[in-house]
Amino acid sequence: MMQRRFTLKALTVATALGAFGISAHAQSTIKVGVLHSLSGTMAISETVLKDVALMAIDEINAKGGVMGKKIEPVVVDPASNWPLFAEKAKQLIDQDKVAAVFGCWTSVSRKSVLPVFEEKNNLLFYPVQYEGEELSKNVFYTGAAPNQQAIPAVEYLMSKDGGSAKRWVLLGTDYVYPRTTNKILRAFLKAKGVADADIMEEYTPFGHSDYQTIIANIKKFAAAGKKTAVVSTINGDSNVPFYKELGNAGLSAKDVPVVAFSVGEEELRGVDTKPLVGHLAAWNYFMSIKNPTNAEFTKKWAAYAKAKNIAGHKDKPLTNDPMEATYIGINMWAQAVEKAKSTDTDKVIAAMAGQTFKAPGGFTSTMDKENHHLHKPVFIGEVKADGQFNVVWKTPGPVVADPWSDYIVENKGKKNVPMMK
Repeated sequence: MMQRRFTLKALTVATALGAFGISAHAQSTIKVGVLHSLSGTMAISETVLKDVALMAIDEINAKGGVMGKKIEPVVVDPASNWPLFAEKAKQLIDQDKVAAVFGCWTSVSRKSVLPVFEEKNNLLFYPVQYEGEELSKNVFYTGAAPNQQAIPAVEYLMSKDGGSAKRWVLLGTDYVYPRTTNKILRAFLKAKGVADADIMEEYTPFGHSDYQTIIANIKKFAAAGKKTAVVSTINGDSNVPFYKELGNAGLSAKDVPVVAFSVGEEELRGVDTKPLVGHLAAWNYFMSIKNPTNAEFTKKWAAYAKAKNIAGHKDKPLTNDPMEATYIGINMWAQAVEKAKSTDTDKVIAAMAGQTFKAPGGFTSTMDKENHHLHKPVFIGEVKADGQFNVVWKTPGPVVADPWSDYIVENKGKKNVPMMK
């Protein structure tokens, strides 16, 4: 009889909660979405971001969660299918009732979900470098804006230390991020006196695998006598055949240096990096950076990867820039929720302004109070034979993000666009 009364009481409470659209389970956890491609052409880069997001959530939960509640991740796979990103975002917000979402890699996936987050007033934390020219009240950009990656990289290659490049190959995957970044870079190069004849621009589709002709054309372009550099905005698994062909063709960093904006430790995992020694990548973090915070981060990741039996990483754990940006974003969100004492979107947005976090890159990252971008250091690294990077240039400290480029005329005067719509 007592058991029956207890059951009836529990049912009554559950029914009452249900009347308000709240489950008893939802009361004890705070749900967040993890929106990354676990299959398709972008899985090579995005899968590990899902894993590091789950590690960060586990760490926060082990310390008591947020506002005394555990964070419950809801993982979905948009499968490198850009419209599917929007559908999965709607599902996370409407069905799963998540408080925030951590995800996307390509700008086309971010552009796909942007109207969903703005319409439903939810939060996206976007962890990858991108082309700028965007601000949204509902997005926090924890990757680099162009002035925190693309522009410094080209300036370095133009400098004496970087080889004094005079001719430029802008090579990318055919979508919004490479095309807009290269539009910015072309205008920047022209402002520096580089003629159109000294700029070659070429694009390949997602998943492209035959780079023989393109590499041959680059060699021919470089044979004109002026020092030539390649700026690569190739994304996803196409990087593997590109770098393999670079090695096959004997195009060394001494002859024609390549600087990549979407290639890090993870993308080089499946490549023989010995012929690629000296080629470059520009990021805001490298695994090889030596400081106590990074030593702790890489050690935690290695232990987590082993415990969770993560493919590739259980034997050869690697960290990279978007992993660091994901980790910073989740921790800052948790700090903001604690500060706001609420998961309400507008309250969390207000609490995110000025948030700081001691980043593995060696500096304290700060969320800008107005433009939703992090202040981040910039590093340029040379590929080493073991697939790691040797830092050859860095900024003295964090750089304030400028999402609006000075080099795209139509955006001049837009720098003071208000965040709140």
